[in-house]
Amino acid sequence: MRVHSVTVCSDRVDVIVDVGDAEALRTTTDSAIAERAIGLLPGLEKHACKNGDERTFAEELTDTEVPHLFEHVVMELMAQAGSPRSLRGETSWDFRRDGHGIFRVSFEYDDDLVCLGAIKAASKMMRYFTDDGPAPDPVAETHRLRSLREVAVGA
Repeated sequence: MRVHSVTVCSDRVDVIVDVGDAEALRTTTDSAIAERAIGLLPGLEKHACKNGDERTFAEELTDTEVPHLFEHVVMELMAQAGSPRSLRGETSWDFRRDGHGIFRVSFEYDDDLVCLGAIKAASKMMRYFTDDGPAPDPVAETHRLRSLREVAVGA
């Protein structure tokens, strides 16, 4: 999964994500993805998800689009850094319009720097979840994100 572009709007940050081939689209490609995600960020188990099936995100995680997981990872990191849990994200796609494997992910934010930092941190975590990249340190990432909030407040 690769972040293609990031656009900061007045009320949200929009991200274009490219997952590449068809096999990388869903979390079912590797049964360990959900386990790694929950293991690193246990707060994901409590996320709500508007999926039309009344399933929790933890239930959805076993078979969902990889960018949908990315959405929830960003939102969890923002919440750990002090953003309200009431903020929302959204994942959408139109493969006819954008091309196969291209997703649009939007994030409401209370602090644009924290949101951008969470997107960067979540990208590292996604490599760990999906590609067996190195395990990031969520405590260090959260500390870094909190420091971004402090910089903005102190400015």
